[in-house]
Amino acid sequence: MYQYNGFDTAFLKQRNLQFRDQVQRRISGALSEEEFKPLRLMNGLYLQLHAYMLRVAIPYGTLNSAQMTALASIAEKWDKGYGHFTTRQNIQFNWPKLQDVPDILDALSEVDMHAIQTSGNTIRNVTADHFAGAAADEIEDPRPYAELLRQWSTDHPEFQFMPRKFKIAVSGSAKDRAVTRAHDIGLLLKKRGAEVGFEVTIGGGLGRTPMIGKTLCDLLPKSDLLPYVEAIVSVWNLLGRRDNKYKSRIKITVHENGLQEIQRLVAKRFSELRPQFKGQDQTLLNALKNAFKAPAWIDAPTATFHENYAKYPNFKSWVDINTSPHRNNDYAIATVSLKTPGQTPGDASSAQMRVIADLAKSYSHDELRISHAQNIVLPHVHKSHLFAVFNGLYPAGLATANAGLISDIIACPGMDYCALATARSIPIAQEIALRFKALKLEHDIGPLQIKISGCINACGHHHVGHIGILGLDRAGVENYQITLGGDATETATIGERAGPGFDASTIVSAIERVVFTYLDLRLSNRETFLETFRRVGAPPFKAALYPGGNEGKTAA
Repeated sequence: MYQYNGFDTAFLKQRNLQFRDQVQRRISGALSEEEFKPLRLMNGLYLQLHAYMLRVAIPYGTLNSAQMTALASIAEKWDKGYGHFTTRQNIQFNWPKLQDVPDILDALSEVDMHAIQTSGNTIRNVTADHFAGAAADEIEDPRPYAELLRQWSTDHPEFQFMPRKFKIAVSGSAKDRAVTRAHDIGLLLKKRGAEVGFEVTIGGGLGRTPMIGKTLCDLLPKSDLLPYVEAIVSVWNLLGRRDNKYKSRIKITVHENGLQEIQRLVAKRFSELRPQFKGQDQTLLNALKNAFKAPAWIDAPTATFHENYAKYPNFKSWVDINTSPHRNNDYAIATVSLKTPGQTPGDASSAQMRVIADLAKSYSHDELRISHAQNIVLPHVHKSHLFAVFNGLYPAGLATANAGLISDIIACPGMDYCALATARSIPIAQEIALRFKALKLEHDIGPLQIKISGCINACGHHHVGHIGILGLDRAGVENYQITLGGDATETATIGERAGPGFDASTIVSAIERVVFTYLDLRLSNRETFLETFRRVGAPPFKAALYPGGNEGKTAA
């Protein structure tokens, strides 16, 4: 993975010193909170319901064991002993004291980490497939391209005060695991004959106006990536509306101007920019590819793995559910679930972080990934080590076999922490997970993604959940709308709103009726929820949610 050079280290040291001075001035009263706000946001520091919240960038979701251990130490020393992994592959600390934040940033810099551009109207943390560099179906590791974009966009003078925040995701496989079509720019590596390039989509996004990204370029040469992305961002930076933040994202710009006009403007700007890129970007990219080269694979027998798989049912279940095919047949990708039923989705204690860091160092070539689904991935585990990994995770409460199942719920922090939220997300996720654990139906139900957001900003990605739940405030009462049929993959779809919402006391039973309807309708246990929904449509699910056909009336 990429390691900071002298320039990076010096830049970060200077930036942290600058922010330390700004914090001191805020504490002394020399700066008001209003004056301090843009300064703290430039360094990932928010003011939430109960305290400041520090959002730390994890570029393209990649960590090593030393970085994970540092995050554990920060949680212990300056927070309440845990961190929250987000759908943007970041980690958030919810309880730092303002006077401690400069020390936290210094501790992060010691392991090549920071919180720059995790907030504000800038290009945010570039995300990527959490199986990058390991997936059996990968065309090419997308992380060198993501790192190239990170370095280009960090503190870019032209893109520090844009109309709104801007998000880019990169995936290197035909199967889109990075939700690229729900980003301002989505980059999906594709292979056509011997040629490999990027399908570039723009204008995707969730929030109050969800849209699926549109294809701007079907196959962009890889060598044109940086000038083409710069052309897109600079066109939007001029066109994007600054008079109304609800209409400022590029999805609205594309909608208002039309895709063809945006294509014309981007092509024109690209023709101006391309000659200015004289090969330095490709020199850097080649160096980055060396930084992300595959580790030296272990050559060892796998007989003990097969013996343990046949002997221990719990281990077999975990392997079946939580591991995925690796590019090396003797290896597996292991997903560590942070979704034990009843726990807060995405939270990990400092002790759990240390366990995972130790396992990564011993058994995963010192690599970790954070997934947008709020889980942690050990990307390179030799099959002969899987049993040791399982036994290391189990006593720490990290061996739940539910990756991709109904209790593997994505949920934003909701009104328990977030100042923007209008309803709670975490308790609803916990109740749903516990309900289906009690029913003992999770494995029979099979792949089913529930995503929950506590407000219209949709940080929980509810629009693209197979079952989405949106929490809203209705005259002082939390109300939960259900959407059905959303999809976050290469066949991305915005879910269809089912009808009136439910209050907190009835939403879990409503979800249960949706799931039981699916079980009744599916043609076999191989037909997934999404396949059944696409075959039969929404009517039978609506009938189950609103018996008597009272879709027009409140269900709460």
